[in-house]
Parts: sequence; structure tokens; C-alpha cells
Amino acid sequence: MSTLSKDRIDVRISKEQKEFVKYASELRGFKSLSEFVVYCINSEANKIVKDNNLIVKTIEDKKIFLNAILNPPSPNEKLKRAQLNYQKFKETNGFNNRSTKK
Repeated sequence: MSTLSKDRIDVRISKEQKEFVKYASELRGFKSLSEFVVYCINSEANKIVKDNNLIVKTIEDKKIFLNAILNPPSPNEKLKRAQLNYQKFKETNGFNNRSTKK
């Protein structure tokens, strides 16, 4: 059987704050004030980590996007073939000679 190690956090708050937090914990049905505090700090810590990861991913996505715009890769064979097909399509359908005047 493994033993569960408990660590401790000491926090100083005013008596009014403690009573207010205790009241909130009772409203939510927690067995103890400690249980409520642990629940709240875990919940908030999870939100902070999730938000941070989202921001980091967003920044990394922007870097990748900008790098692709500023340093585009050379066209591969499929892209070159697609460009030739498009040029042939335009020539076949008369898009090169059409006027946009009204």
C-alpha cells in the first residue's frame, strides 16, 4: 500500500475573507474549507495552463505562417503542372483576350 504525501501551503487572509470563502465552500457543498481551496486553485491553474498553451500555439502558428509567406518554398512538379493546366484552360476558353471594359 502506498502512502499519499501531503504538502502544505500557508496563506494569510483577513478574517472576513476567510468567512466569505468558507461560506462559498458551504454553498457548493464542500466537506471542508481546505477541499474547496484545493479545488479552486487546481481549477484556476488548469485554466491558466490551457490559456498559456493556446497562446503559445497561436504565436507558433503565426511564425510558421509568416515564414511561409516571407520564404515560400520552390514550386514542386505538381504545382508547375497545375500552372500549365491553368494556362491551357485560360487559352482554350478565351480568358486572355477578354476585355473588362463596360
